[in-house]
Amino acid sequence: MKKNASPRIIALTFLVALACGCLLTASGCAREAEQPDLKPVIYLYPEQKEDVSVELDYTGDLTCTYPDYNGKWNVTALPDGTLTDADGQTYNYLYWEGENDAAYDFSKGFCVAGGDTAAFLESALGQLGLNRKEANEFIVYWLPLMQDNPYNIISFQADAYTQAAQLHIDPEPDTLLRVFMAWKPADSPVDIPTQELAAPERVGFTVVEWGGSLVK
Repeated sequence: MKKNASPRIIALTFLVALACGCLLTASGCAREAEQPDLKPVIYLYPEQKEDVSVELDYTGDLTCTYPDYNGKWNVTALPDGTLTDADGQTYNYLYWEGENDAAYDFSKGFCVAGGDTAAFLESALGQLGLNRKEANEFIVYWLPLMQDNPYNIISFQADAYTQAAQLHIDPEPDTLLRVFMAWKPADSPVDIPTQELAAPERVGFTVVEWGGSLVK
């Protein structure tokens, strides 16, 4: 700044710097507001050996995928769920994680004591259509993060999740189950209307996905 700058110019310079600082702070806050969608995994169960492509239309930033996602997954699927890629590598499921700013719905759900979380998830996931293997993998991933909290507020998401993470699968499955748990810890019990849980019958080519998000 020039040595003889007028007080008005100095004041304007200060205000511009202050405004820029506010914008940077706001940007940081917006970034911090994003929450991770953790370990959504996709199982494919065709009725016979089938070449399947899966495209994920996600309104966020993908942070990890396995196998590598290049706009589409292309695999050969067997009825037992085994997936094989073009290089001959086999997988149990397709895996991805990402970050978005979706507003997950807690208008209905459950307040569960930390020590009761395993039993609650076993029951809830069965009602949502997961088989024992899928439910076991879900619980093994999430239970260590939840069981030591005094309480957990849990709500299984519908449109708030599926609209933010759309799946396009070819050939189209006969049954699609998408189980996504939004949850947050609580120090004391919270009254929340109970959420009803249900699932369609698993028939024909079945695709199952589960995942979750710790909402802060």
